[in-house]
Amino acid sequence: MSASDLELVALVVASRDQRAFGSLVNRYQVLIRAMMLRMTSDHALADDLAQNAFLQAWNKIDSFSGKGSFKAWLCRIAYTEFLQNYRKRKSTAKAMQKFKDHSEIIVGQSQNWDSGEAIDLDRALDKLSDIERSMIVLTYSTGLTNEEVAQVSGLPLGTVKSHIKRGKEKMRQMLMDAQEVIE
Repeated sequence: MSASDLELVALVVASRDQRAFGSLVNRYQVLIRAMMLRMTSDHALADDLAQNAFLQAWNKIDSFSGKGSFKAWLCRIAYTEFLQNYRKRKSTAKAMQKFKDHSEIIVGQSQNWDSGEAIDLDRALDKLSDIERSMIVLTYSTGLTNEEVAQVSGLPLGTVKSHIKRGKEKMRQMLMDAQEVIE
């Protein structure tokens, strides 16, 4: 029988138990990496940010109070890592990547990395504002509730719901427009 998150955290806090923390990492690494990948659209950067998030979690684990879920606490750390990185890199790198993606689509040389639906979903996510994309990824990729997303992002619950609704509407329209082009 596997230990609960709270039991593992207690072991880490009490004795800096690396095995217990390793269990937490194993439990949540796929979720955090997927969250970072959806937010950044960059595999290497997503891996780096996920690793940094787990290092921060290790260093700050004694600040986990047990209020709310460990998953939400960890997602908040990962989201903070994403925001810090985004603020550092937001200028030319992102503009160059969008130009490259746009050029590949126009020329018809975009690479088929995944199924068409996943590519369409990622493209639609890329066209959202950063805050809309982040809120949707936090909600649907991590399975957090709207209340947990509000805690993770530090935004009021109503604002989170508005960003999610607006983002979903934009994505729905983009995906419908893409479907019409195919037909």
